[in-house]
Amino acid sequence: MKENNLKQLATLGQSIWLDYIRRDLITSGELRRLIEEDGLRGMTSNPAIFEKAITGSNDYDEDIRTMALDGKDYKEIYESLSQHDVKKASDEFLPLYETTDGKDGYVSLEVDPNLAHDTNATIKEARRLWSLLNQSNVFIKVPATKEGLQAVQQLISEGININVTLIFGLSRYRQVAEAYIAGIENRLEQGKSIDHVTSVASFFVSRIDSMVDSLLEKIIENKGDNALLAKQLQGQVAIASAKAAYQIYKEIFNSDRFIKLAYKGARSQRLLWASTGTKNINYSDVKYVDALIGSDTVNTAPIETLYAFRDHGEPMYRLDKDTDKASFILHQLQLLGINIDKVTQQLEDEGIKKFKQPFDKLMGSLEKKCNEILNP
Repeated sequence: MKENNLKQLATLGQSIWLDYIRRDLITSGELRRLIEEDGLRGMTSNPAIFEKAITGSNDYDEDIRTMALDGKDYKEIYESLSQHDVKKASDEFLPLYETTDGKDGYVSLEVDPNLAHDTNATIKEARRLWSLLNQSNVFIKVPATKEGLQAVQQLISEGININVTLIFGLSRYRQVAEAYIAGIENRLEQGKSIDHVTSVASFFVSRIDSMVDSLLEKIIENKGDNALLAKQLQGQVAIASAKAAYQIYKEIFNSDRFIKLAYKGARSQRLLWASTGTKNINYSDVKYVDALIGSDTVNTAPIETLYAFRDHGEPMYRLDKDTDKASFILHQLQLLGINIDKVTQQLEDEGIKKFKQPFDKLMGSLEKKCNEILNP
């Protein structure tokens, strides 16, 4: 009998995480089944996921009603609901966290996305969430904005585990890795332990193709000299970017600077492939899993993508293959007049908005529910 495709990823050095959280996933036993039978090794959440979970089901209605009648406001209710689910999920992952010596078994909770451009507020919020969760196998998610990078360095120096999210560009990824290492160095200078401080760098993939493909399509429609090249690059740039990021990862975390820290207990900041659900129906539904399998990495996939890979994925080490081709693809973009740095900055800006909107929508829905409960 063929071994489970998802479980085979672990033998290739990659951890598969789930980019989804909902209470019935935990209470039904499905999360435990995924861990035991499919080799699931972690879980991530974001404001959009919680908005869908809370407003898209009745699982939370009783708790919302009880807290509203107890005088809790809608913000307190959201925090209670989200933290409850993260804590329960992290309890399910705790044995894995312990058996892997803290490499896997994490659940992520994001800071309020409205704080993405406020360093001090992000630091304060991350400290508060870390303290409230009070569990070693959680990550606090902080966006990789310029302001967020300063927060990451400070929070790592305080021993808070950070999932640095919304990374799209290679130059930004270098800055993320630098913030992590600087935070580790700062912590060492304070004479504090670093062996249980960890972080992942969440590099978003499919959204790159979505935006670049739309730019390439305009070039194709013009039917000029570059139309054929533009056609050849469609659907290629996200994976090329991820492969380039992995080469940067190996350069940084095999450097003399980091090796010295590793001897003192530092852990590398693994690359985590995010946004790996396929958005273009013309592409394979496991495109951003199959192509990005490599050692010491994480792929956090939506539940539909997870099931698809289990069914027909092809577990094979590919991340280190065709790196010259990846560099060539990124170079060709320049010839077409596409500035990838501008593209990735736009994606970062839009990414913040895509988390703000569902977060604000959820707050509005909870406020409305509270008013209806208190004023029937």
